[in-house]
Amino acid sequence: MVTNAPTIGVFALQGDVREHMHALEAVGARAVAVRRPRELEEVDGLVVPGGESTTMWKLAETFELLEPLRMRIKAGMPAYGSCAGMIMLADRIEDGIEGQQTIGGIDMVVRRNAFGRQVDSFEADVDFAGRGEMRAVFIRAPWVESVGSEVEVLALAEPGDRIVAVRQGPLLATSFHPEITGDVGVHSYFAEMVREL
Repeated sequence: MVTNAPTIGVFALQGDVREHMHALEAVGARAVAVRRPRELEEVDGLVVPGGESTTMWKLAETFELLEPLRMRIKAGMPAYGSCAGMIMLADRIEDGIEGQQTIGGIDMVVRRNAFGRQVDSFEADVDFAGRGEMRAVFIRAPWVESVGSEVEVLALAEPGDRIVAVRQGPLLATSFHPEITGDVGVHSYFAEMVREL
């Protein structure tokens, strides 16, 4: 079991790295940037931030991180993906660019940019994992089209009760960006997952 102050890495090649690191530290985790395979080996869990999923995939390949990420996740390392990070943790994606790859791990189909373009960004209250309402910010956000039988749905959002948060074992993903709201509820939930696993 991991200590009370787990070391949680943030995939730091692209995206909201600093914001996630601050949120993790606010919930008692030790946050470190992960850019290289050797840094990945030293963490108890990993956050894959919001950003641009196609850029993340290409940079992960360039920095020789894609396969090590897949191996650690297959071996049971807890991981949390927000927005683009949700796409990166999906086994299958819709509306990706040709040849786009993911880290995978969650048995779900995610539709890239499903809520629309940057100008369609919005905020909404969602009930996350039965913990009450939290403010969620959606920026060019994906949604989950479908999930496998092992996936737990943690939150829905309008329009149409779209799936916007899921968990499968040690893996967590949200369509929205909790790191920019000041609400550390999702990060607290993930840190608890890391401590338990």
